[in-house]
Amino acid sequence: MVEKKAKIVIIGAGMAGLMAANKLYTAPGSQHLFDISVVEGGGRIGGRINTAEFMGERIEMGATWIHGIGGSPIYEIADRIGALNSDQPWECMDGYSGQSTTVAEGGVELSPATVDPISTLFKNLMDFAQGKIAGESNFLRRGNYDKLSVGAFLRRGLESYWLSKNGVTEVNGCGEWSQKALEEAIFAMYENNQRTYTSAGELSTLDFVAESEYQMFPGEEITIAKGYLSVIESIASVLPPGLVQLGKKVTKIEWNPESESRNIPTPVTLHFADGSHTSADHVIVTVSLGVLKAGTREDSALFNPPLPSFKTEAISRLGFGVVNKLFLRLSPPTNDGDNPKSINKFPCLNFVFHQPDSEFRRKRIPWWMRKTTTLQPIYQNSSILLSWFAGEEALQLEKLKDDEIINGVSTTISNFLIPRSQNENSESDSNGWSNGQRNQNDTVEFHFSQVLKSQWGSDPLFQGSYSYVAVGSSGEDLDAMAEPLPRTEESPKAPLLQILFAGEATHRTHYSTTHGAYFSGLREANRLLHHYNCI
Repeated sequence: MVEKKAKIVIIGAGMAGLMAANKLYTAPGSQHLFDISVVEGGGRIGGRINTAEFMGERIEMGATWIHGIGGSPIYEIADRIGALNSDQPWECMDGYSGQSTTVAEGGVELSPATVDPISTLFKNLMDFAQGKIAGESNFLRRGNYDKLSVGAFLRRGLESYWLSKNGVTEVNGCGEWSQKALEEAIFAMYENNQRTYTSAGELSTLDFVAESEYQMFPGEEITIAKGYLSVIESIASVLPPGLVQLGKKVTKIEWNPESESRNIPTPVTLHFADGSHTSADHVIVTVSLGVLKAGTREDSALFNPPLPSFKTEAISRLGFGVVNKLFLRLSPPTNDGDNPKSINKFPCLNFVFHQPDSEFRRKRIPWWMRKTTTLQPIYQNSSILLSWFAGEEALQLEKLKDDEIINGVSTTISNFLIPRSQNENSESDSNGWSNGQRNQNDTVEFHFSQVLKSQWGSDPLFQGSYSYVAVGSSGEDLDAMAEPLPRTEESPKAPLLQILFAGEATHRTHYSTTHGAYFSGLREANRLLHHYNCI
């Protein structure tokens, strides 16, 4: 008599789902024990990993960086399959090493002597918040950090910095900018950059205590020459055709926590948008925290019966933000026709904006650009520029038409890259630039012809980008996210491990990352393998 195979359905063909499928399928003896399938609501694999092409350039619409190469499984896979090198240039192949130009609103180019002290202050504060350094100043040693946000902590640090200087002086030759206003604006630039790292729309919502639990791998941060998708394709390559089913969006998950018997065959039923359904012994849910937030609202019925309160409260408390990328193609100067060699070299530009209460704010600059920190070529001398957006600005970007984006970016640039004849406060940098003008006296204008943007917030399959620990939540909520259902103590007779959870938002120390998703998929696969005594 042939024993019935346990049916395992994995929801989502992103990093977590495919890693779980890979581990389950390749475990010794598992093909005789398990009937495995992956159902994906979209038309592609990868989830929030989405390598694409824009004007002939390979770019990443989602996950971009390997965050530290020491011990990273993503790096190990990319290295093993030869994906770290390419004859074709790729996004951010220069890493963070490219020389940047920091310009204040109004066209004031800032020297390293002005920027570096604030840059060092911000880095030291974040290193302390992340547990990398011990407190050396009175400010860092004292205080109650319970329920403190990262944003509030950083502002305390800035205030302490000002107090330590015993007074404020004016910066010579910066016109409308006082030293204090300039320092605060530079500090805000780094704060806004941190928003894109964490996905927190405002750092005032990011929990300070939990920040030190987040762990990073040592070593440099790099991008993948042949695209992040190459790693996903490698993980999925061991799976047989048909195991991954695209276009299968789950609309309802029915499970049996109140069952009086563990012998119920396939206690979980999945319903799909196309009207079909399937049953399973175990379901691994790898959808984003954004989808779980939407699916556990009172007006939603993704889970039937609803998830227990410990799970829904964790889902509710944790943060899930929106980060989008904007790519723009530089057009050749009009007087040179369509000759691509005539495209002006665009600097790696850092924006320092006036603060909201400043009388010097240029009203023509759109509000959705004012928390953008950089606009830079995707690699040296590329005609494709990249900028990052977070929070409300990222959501607004999704709503804008291409011409509105081009006009908004162009208007912003015109208030920063000002010809020398209009700005006597600037000095040429080593590339021969003076706020948008070459060493000659001609005015350089930049024009854009194509736009590509990510839209993670409005995509119903994701509803955002990645998770963070919000004020009021904690690492314990991330642990609760990873806990399978039903709990044995609450449903002692019900079938075990009906619903398991994976994804970056279920990893306590590596949330928000692709390697966190990788580890979580591996964790849930091993949980099932242990359950069936395969390990």
